[in-house]
Amino acid sequence: MWRKITCLSIIVLLACLAGPVSAQEVIIYPAEGQSEDQMEKDKFECYSWAKKETGFDPMEIPTASAPPPKKEAQKGGAGRGAVVGGATGAVVGGILSGGKGAARGAVIGGGSGALLGGMRREKQRNQEEQARQQWEREQGNAYMQKRNTYNRAYGACLEGRGYTVK
Repeated sequence: MWRKITCLSIIVLLACLAGPVSAQEVIIYPAEGQSEDQMEKDKFECYSWAKKETGFDPMEIPTASAPPPKKEAQKGGAGRGAVVGGATGAVVGGILSGGKGAARGAVIGGGSGALLGGMRREKQRNQEEQARQQWEREQGNAYMQKRNTYNRAYGACLEGRGYTVK
């Protein structure tokens, strides 16, 4: 199940990158009067060369270079905090004040435990979300860097064959 969610997340991330990537396509002008057929042949040869030189293929579906951050085991939460806090409060209240103190201690401990447990779980969720966002940024940046290196190699090849590349 997690594997499917991870794969889907990667596909969505990389699909989001497709917009900026397509804006980076090079524009080629045949500066020496090359024919359309010659230009297509040169483009393919330069594509093959740049792919070999950089190890990047812009025609392949992008993949993540590292797995996404793993989710940590859930650290309690409001319910667990309420139970632990209530039990602790009942014991302490019973020791200090007897029967009525145990009930009051259970209520106070339960409320405090729920609050602290909820805060702890929310902090964990925030940390996991930040780690996921950082991973997405790193994957996007790595892809863009590889794509830019490929584009430079592709453009250099075409310029060497008499094209103007922008």
